[in-house]
Amino acid sequence: MRCGVELKTVAALGVVLLAAAGFAVHHFWTGRPHTVAVPPATRAAVPRPSPGPPPAVAAKARLVVDIAGKVRNPGLRKLPSGSRVADALRAAGGAVPGADTSALNLARLLADGEQILVGAPAPLPSGTSPSGPSAPVSLGTATLDQLETLPGVGPVLAQHILDYRARHGGFASIDQLNDVTGIGDPISIA
Repeated sequence: MRCGVELKTVAALGVVLLAAAGFAVHHFWTGRPHTVAVPPATRAAVPRPSPGPPPAVAAKARLVVDIAGKVRNPGLRKLPSGSRVADALRAAGGAVPGADTSALNLARLLADGEQILVGAPAPLPSGTSPSGPSAPVSLGTATLDQLETLPGVGPVLAQHILDYRARHGGFASIDQLNDVTGIGDPISIA
C-alpha cells in the first residue's frame, strides 16, 4: 500500500461504510409514504334530553334570598342569577319611608341563601366591641380586653403592653412604644 494504511484499517472502514449504507437504505425504505385505509364514518348516537328543566330554564338559575327589616314586603324572594342587592330591595317592594339603606352596598352581587337586613346598623367586624376604635383607649389604664379592641393589637401584643407598663410604670411618651416587644415604629400622623 502506498498510503501507509494497514489492511485491517481499510477493512474496518469498509465495514463501517457498509453499515452506514445499510442504515441509509433501511431509513429510506421505512420513511416512504404509505397508504392508510380510513374506516367508514359512523353516526354517533344523539343523546335524548334528560327529564328536567329545559336548557333555557336551566340557564336562568334562580337565587333564593331572605329580605328582612324595614321593607314593605319582607320574606323570601326568588331572583335570577346575577341579581344585585338593589334588585332584591326592589323585589321586596322597596324600603319603608325613613329606613336607612346606607349600610347596604346596593351594587353587590347576591349569593344563594343569604339574608339582606334593611334599616339595621352595619354589623361590626368580628373581634371588635361597640366602643371599637371610636372610643379612646388609654395605654396607661387600659385592660387586656380594651387593648385588644385597638386595630392590629391581639392578645399577645396586648399582654406585652401590660408587661411593659408593669415594669416601667406606664408610658411617658409615644416613643416608648418602640420599646414594647412586637411593636415597630409608630405611624406618624402629620
